[in-house]
Amino acid sequence: MAAGKASLAALGLQFCVGNKLLSKSNLPCIISRVRRGFSTSVLSQTIDESSASTSPSSSCFGGPLEHYNSLVRDGQLREDLQQRAVVEKLDQMQKNLRGYNNDHSTFFSKFISKRKPPKGYYIFGDVGTGKTMVMDMFFNHVETEKKKRVHFHGFMLDVHKRIHRLKQSLPKRKVGRMAKAYDPIAPVAEEISEEACLLCFDEFQVTDIADAMILKQLFENLFLNGVVVVATSNRPPDDLYKNGLQRVNFVPFIAVLKEYCQTLRLDSGIDYRRRNRPAAGKLFYLSSEPDVDATLDKLFDEMAFKQNDITRPRSLKVHGRILTLDKACGTIADCTFEELCDRPIGASDYLEISAVFDTVFIRNIPLLTLNKKTQARRFITLIDTLYEHKVRVVLKAETPLDDLFVHEHHDDHDPHETHVLLDDLGISRDAGSSLAIFTGEEEVFAFQRTVSRLTEMQTEEYWVAGDRSTN
Repeated sequence: MAAGKASLAALGLQFCVGNKLLSKSNLPCIISRVRRGFSTSVLSQTIDESSASTSPSSSCFGGPLEHYNSLVRDGQLREDLQQRAVVEKLDQMQKNLRGYNNDHSTFFSKFISKRKPPKGYYIFGDVGTGKTMVMDMFFNHVETEKKKRVHFHGFMLDVHKRIHRLKQSLPKRKVGRMAKAYDPIAPVAEEISEEACLLCFDEFQVTDIADAMILKQLFENLFLNGVVVVATSNRPPDDLYKNGLQRVNFVPFIAVLKEYCQTLRLDSGIDYRRRNRPAAGKLFYLSSEPDVDATLDKLFDEMAFKQNDITRPRSLKVHGRILTLDKACGTIADCTFEELCDRPIGASDYLEISAVFDTVFIRNIPLLTLNKKTQARRFITLIDTLYEHKVRVVLKAETPLDDLFVHEHHDDHDPHETHVLLDDLGISRDAGSSLAIFTGEEEVFAFQRTVSRLTEMQTEEYWVAGDRSTN
């Protein structure tokens, strides 16, 4: 098999039908057997974002380097010198973390000098080069119960929820009295540090000004509380939140990140998600294909036939409000792009969809020009979330996947709206012209990752791994 086998293989996952281990020769028959109603047992060890368990497959190895060498030796990975260099660093860090604990809650811990935490790592490089794979390999071998592996976007959602909860718990201000200033970020950081001494972040990116403004204080407190951070990103630290609004207030965070995390580049120039792998059948359709909607209807009906449910609208509860999807059956949702990305919903909604459904149809994806930046951002977040939770997708789009996002169409903005926003923010017209909110630079960068992930999501390996019918 080619190098950089998706993180499933690198984590030592095994797929079985009955008692028979899947080989390369019998893997392609799985989808057709599932569709014919055969019972397929998928044995996999997944990483729960809040779980500290180590997979049985990982326990056979002394560390990530030994595991990586085994995968190369067995032909599951092809030697990649950049991957190896990063794994060697993470292997040493795994050894350094043995016995480490940031617990300071006991009486005796106050009188015992704390062990200095090792420096973390910030791993960056182009899409599909194996960053997530090597981080997950490291995470599975770290011998501590106080560890969390989270998608960065989900982590920040959780942080904002905690901040809101703490603010809500404050006693109400009495009439005529000034409220005392309350800063919830340090207590939130302390809460998180009590839950984990190691945080592994996938897809570290900053696109939200609300996140950007609190990161320095949040991470300073995490580091001071002994939390070790390992993160993957498509961008080097200095390019985080590039051209973002009020970036001058964000830049000090970069210095904090560099102080506590060493920077590693993993960029062999190969997108392993795009390598030739067996496809899971036709999962991407063009709107121009004849009878395409009838074809998708038939595919949905075939899948729905095996569900213990009827096809109906489904209402999901998200933070006290209701998100309604027009068509669903069991663990399958049949949605339109407009339904998922052209109304004011976001990451928390997509997380709930990922928890409820293992297969999502997304129809009528338009050409995503810069005058559809808001919809494009939602689509990027949607695919990131579905990918993170191994949700399977069937797509119908106006253009082929590689042509879905067009950067050149940037002159469709209402100039009056742009000038009003600049004035409201107190930004000069010349300075505002280079901001990512107006240039779409962040969307273009993130969409490269989205296309790469959608390519992997069409493989048979990904499709089989996402089947929850036997869970």
